[in-house]
Amino acid sequence: MYNILVCDDEKDIVSALSIYLVSDGYQVFEAYNGKEALAIMKKEDIHLVLMDIMMPEMDGIQTMVKIREESNVPVILLTAKSEDTDKVLGLTVGADDYITKPFNPVELQARVKSQLRRYMQLGSGKQTKEKLTVGGIELDDKAKEVTLDGELVSLTRTEYDILKLLMSHPGEVFSPNEIYEKVWNDNPYGTENTVAVHIRHLREKLEYNPAEPRYLKVVWGRGYKME
Repeated sequence: MYNILVCDDEKDIVSALSIYLVSDGYQVFEAYNGKEALAIMKKEDIHLVLMDIMMPEMDGIQTMVKIREESNVPVILLTAKSEDTDKVLGLTVGADDYITKPFNPVELQARVKSQLRRYMQLGSGKQTKEKLTVGGIELDDKAKEVTLDGELVSLTRTEYDILKLLMSHPGEVFSPNEIYEKVWNDNPYGTENTVAVHIRHLREKLEYNPAEPRYLKVVWGRGYKME
């Protein structure tokens, strides 16, 4: 049984999410602000976090930063349609995905299953000895490490998976929807912005000049490729 932490200052939303998730067989832990969420994560073995951005005491972005200091657990942010800037910031500091309120229960359940599947597969020991090299970037899939000119680079799980996909097919162009389908193992739901934020963050970590990338190239109107 997977443990899911649901954090939102609106109790009705927490209650509704809990009903959907419990019906799918998950155990749910409830929190109503970031401080409560962090306290639960210290005591419980949490496999996924569903968290609102706008909360009292400690908001979702601040909580996201604290979570990433200790854990690589998947985090899906719950956002309002007007919070585009916060969505981008959340993805930048390590969130894996976001769902816009009011959410579709079917979409919610699909995204939760997708993130859990990826998280558990990454930690299941199903690894290869393959090493991928493009220029000064080396990806060691056995160790789950990426280096740039011999220096270790810290990536989130999602960033790692996108980089592995592109490095496995150098020169091949992938549309944002194709990247989302292959990395998230899920059907895309207007996810171009999600992919673009992760690509931008990868550039900031791997390119000497992110504004003029050597490796992670955009092909206008088509998508992204690794050169």
